[in-house]
Amino acid sequence: MKGITFLLILFASVPVAAQEKKKADPQVERGRYITKISGCHDCHTPGYALSGGKAPESQYLVGDVLGWRGPWGTTYPVNLRLYMQDLTEDQWVKKAKSLSTRPPMPWFNLHDMSTRDLRAMYRYIRSLGPAGKPAPAYVPPEQTPAPPFVQFPAPPPK
Repeated sequence: MKGITFLLILFASVPVAAQEKKKADPQVERGRYITKISGCHDCHTPGYALSGGKAPESQYLVGDVLGWRGPWGTTYPVNLRLYMQDLTEDQWVKKAKSLSTRPPMPWFNLHDMSTRDLRAMYRYIRSLGPAGKPAPAYVPPEQTPAPPFVQFPAPPPK
């Protein structure tokens, strides 16, 4: 009888434990909000801007094959879902505060974000789980990338 009582107690406690795990992390929701309003999806989520933000969340932040070509060469939006898998939250915050990349990534905006917001962004992206493939490699300016790519003009002479 003791064994049955133990099993009943064990099974009765499972839903409580499951409910505790399901409690939403408010920082994840904040990160969802930050990635939307800061424009992360515009480049890092395929089809997001063209669909008016209607891309499925399963495709959020998986990077894109659309290149951005200019005097710097051709860059591609990184798959943030894979990128974050190799970083701790503290490593992400440190990296975001010192990041300097090629255009058109507005890395300077990350410098101005609060540590709290960067942590929320990290938690949200990690909550999505790994998906997709790595972005194509950088193409130097003297090489023509495979399409598709957006061509930026050279800056006006000073």
